[in-house]
Amino acid sequence: MEKLYTGKTKDVFKLENGNVMLKFKDDCTGKDGVFDPGENSVGLTIDGIGKANLQTSVYYFELLKKAGIKTHYVSADIDNATMEVLPATVFGKGLEVICRLVATGSFIRRYGEYIADGTVLEGGYVECTFKNDAKGDPLVTSEGLAALGVMTPEMFASMKEQTLKITKIVADDLKTLGLDLWDIKFEFGYNNDEVILIDEIASGNMRVYKGDTIVDPVELTKIINNR
Repeated sequence: MEKLYTGKTKDVFKLENGNVMLKFKDDCTGKDGVFDPGENSVGLTIDGIGKANLQTSVYYFELLKKAGIKTHYVSADIDNATMEVLPATVFGKGLEVICRLVATGSFIRRYGEYIADGTVLEGGYVECTFKNDAKGDPLVTSEGLAALGVMTPEMFASMKEQTLKITKIVADDLKTLGLDLWDIKFEFGYNNDEVILIDEIASGNMRVYKGDTIVDPVELTKIINNR
């Protein structure tokens, strides 16, 4: 197989059928040997975390499929930590889409003079950032994305609608485990001009609380997979 890309936590290969294979690795982002999904470099290796993250992603992709939401997911081999996906083109040089159900984190750092940490954001708040470590992943508006030629207003509207639907599905599922989703991060791409969810739906991309205590991403993965 032709390797297309070597990532921090996944490698990407081209398959003969035109699809793409993601190989999940046990490398994790972090610093000083401590796992931190917010870090931009690999800081440690956790044995088996690649398969565990894949298992979580497959669970949610299958849930979305049942709900009639198309994603890039085709199939997976959890034992080999691989997932076959549809080819998709990323927006610009990479775009992250965050849905916030509760005001916290960088949202409070930006807007804390207007809103208290922990305030519920009714209906969910969607924002986008360019993937650019050197510039601190700058925020970009729908108008900015259109002006820069990254995506059309129609594509943005589809992406936002899907983001809110997917977030609700994940949040409702976590509620059955006694957990509260505060925010979640996605990546989207387009396949034949159709906007679809790509990459993964992993615990490291969610902020989840049990009561007043945040749930560690590794522990969250175990809770989801061992239900």
